[in-house]
Amino acid sequence: MNPILPLKSFVPDGEPHVMPDGRLYLYGSYDRIDVMDYCSKVYHVFSTDDMENWTDHGESYRLDGNFPLYAPDAAHKDGKYYLYYCTGGEDGEYTAVADTPYGPFTDAQPVEHATHTGIDPSVFVDDDGQAYYFWGQFSLMGAKLKADMRSIDPDSIRYNILTEETHGFHEGSSIRKRNGIYYLIYCDVTRGRATCLSYAMAKNPLGPYTKGGIIIDNIYCDPQTWNNHGSIEEYKGQWYIFYHRSTRNSGCNRRACCEKIEFDENGLIKEVEMTTQGSSAPIDAFRLLPACRACRMKGDAYIATDDAMDEKLTACHGSDRWPGWAEYKYLDFGTGAKKVRITARGKGTIHVCQEERSPYGEIHVDSEDFIPYEADGNWQGGVHVMRLFFRGKDMEVRSIIFE
Repeated sequence: MNPILPLKSFVPDGEPHVMPDGRLYLYGSYDRIDVMDYCSKVYHVFSTDDMENWTDHGESYRLDGNFPLYAPDAAHKDGKYYLYYCTGGEDGEYTAVADTPYGPFTDAQPVEHATHTGIDPSVFVDDDGQAYYFWGQFSLMGAKLKADMRSIDPDSIRYNILTEETHGFHEGSSIRKRNGIYYLIYCDVTRGRATCLSYAMAKNPLGPYTKGGIIIDNIYCDPQTWNNHGSIEEYKGQWYIFYHRSTRNSGCNRRACCEKIEFDENGLIKEVEMTTQGSSAPIDAFRLLPACRACRMKGDAYIATDDAMDEKLTACHGSDRWPGWAEYKYLDFGTGAKKVRITARGKGTIHVCQEERSPYGEIHVDSEDFIPYEADGNWQGGVHVMRLFFRGKDMEVRSIIFE
């Protein structure tokens, strides 16, 4: 279910990698709930062997200094694990090394010849063992890494591999290989904000690349959402797109999410939608669903988090006008439901709907404290989108369950 990590963990810029132990590891930045800004000075590494249960391996790296740690990547070669990151400082790009996929990473050194004008490093080790390094914003640079995995071969540097003008490239490159085709995943601004993850394809790691299309757009995950960053990875025969969604009516406090993707016979990736279920099966409508699991919101609705980080207290705020709504994809209603129970507070009305149909349940909320409210209705059986439409003053919802 999305978000895929515990709700106390704000991990944007996700880079998924299957490491030699067979587990899928997720590397990313680490936003702080008490800071309305991008990233912090620590990294955490998470891993899974079933795409459902994730292990937090704790702090993998900490930076002492004035700058935060921005979007990282990691790679394995010859028994060592390399962490690549940028700080926004003059030296720009760094690499550190560890004996395990989750660190601790030590012995940080600047990546030689990676200029400070670049951000968001990404690394790819090809089938022949040659490693490649990519970095940059608005215009992507790439080069071969030397055998030490810490320095670039300056003679191999390529400029303008992707550009904003031609590809919509904003930042956050990541490269994967499938069936002899190289895929560059990147943050795309062609829909007006940097909310899309798109891909370009080539027959060589350093290009030339041709834009393939958009994989996912996180617009409407939050009224203030600005960017998206992530990548694709195959695990146990299934390909996934990892991305992030912002919360708290901000572009920050971003959480890791994941969706399944498919390739067509030409190697093209079909655009997928943001969902609540993520890579799992549709959600059982008859089990308690935290309101903070909404995948899309419009109007003044957004996900908020209380200071105690109590997941049940994460709230969905409504508007005093129509149509403020929150959406959940997808719920399995079995043979149908006749009642809904919502724990909420505020003053106003909540309509509980399936798809785009007329309201099937109406709840009138009038309380300063969270209390359960019930409404009768007639929700059809099967798998459906569920939406909550809000009209009221300071509306907040903690949970939803059908009967």
